Amino acid sequence: MNTIEQLADRLLTEACSLRASDIHIVPRKHDAIVQFRLDGVLIEKEVMMKETCERLIAHFKFLADMDIGERRRPQNGAMEMEVGSTIINLRLSTLPTIYEESLVIRLLFQDSFLPLSHLSLFPSTIKKLVSLLQHPYGLIIFTGPTGSGKTTTLYTLLNVCKNKYNQNVITLEDPIEKRTENVLQVQVNEKAGITYATGLKAILRHDPDIIMVGEIRDAETARIAVRAALTGHLVLTTLHAKNAVGAIYRLLEFDVSLQEIEQTLLAVTAQRLVELQCPFCGEQCSPICRKQRKIRRTCVYELLYGEALTKAIQEARGEKVTYRYQTLQDAIKKGIALGFLSPRLLQGWMLK
Repeated sequence: MNTIEQLADRLLTEACSLRASDIHIVPRKHDAIVQFRLDGVLIEKEVMMKETCERLIAHFKFLADMDIGERRRPQNGAMEMEVGSTIINLRLSTLPTIYEESLVIRLLFQDSFLPLSHLSLFPSTIKKLVSLLQHPYGLIIFTGPTGSGKTTTLYTLLNVCKNKYNQNVITLEDPIEKRTENVLQVQVNEKAGITYATGLKAILRHDPDIIMVGEIRDAETARIAVRAALTGHLVLTTLHAKNAVGAIYRLLEFDVSLQEIEQTLLAVTAQRLVELQCPFCGEQCSPICRKQRKIRRTCVYELLYGEALTKAIQEARGEKVTYRYQTLQDAIKKGIALGFLSPRLLQGWMLK
């Protein structure tokens, strides 16, 4: 094993031990830096020579079957590795910069199927989500920014549906982020003729109880998700929106009519990952303690359903209505009052 291979293995091993979500390899004018994203914060790990950086990026590109010779265009790649006893999926993204090529590696841990009790600070939200999964048909949307834990939430709930209720769960994803034997997973592969449209048609003939469409990215996938819900199936999907109400307006942007939204939408949940206040260190957790703590972050949710959802749709139609539901800000305030979260979280939230 040469020096570059050893360096790559060491970085992956350290990132796994710290449960980092991303590795950044960033070239600068005279050198390069490696950064880990821990609990949503970028932390500088080490500095290296530019030549070492170029060779390290080329090594990762080779492992992911990317074009090593192409440095002028952005590239994406994926691979699966075993680090110690942990299986991780890696998503690689290169970007040409003024100081050569930059690489970001996202780490998707295949062992991160949490028990329901660990999904949120407040069990009542999760209990309500599980009860909504008992509906025979409809659309449930999970919103939140990248890295907010949507995929973990989805797969934890899908595993409950399979294990507890023995339902036939089929996913249609691009790409498959978490591999599990509990559900049937279909990878979109346009070269093989499996698009979102053709894949959904095939899934509908496979007697599903629950269909999970990976992400609504455009008008086509929005129509596909709504069409599946209209055919009498329960559909779960993700969407990028600022909050739960914002998901309604995103669907309208994707040419889904208000009538279709009324007929299909069961609930919308918005979520954020928040750092738990350390019971030993307080707000500033020491590096050693941070590494030892197994649960450093959890999710807070806002859940829009029932009468509040109906009124939110009426508001989108232009009607004047008033309604109330627990927002993300309310959940953070509650977590602070109970001593689980730091007050500085709310200060950051107010600036958004």
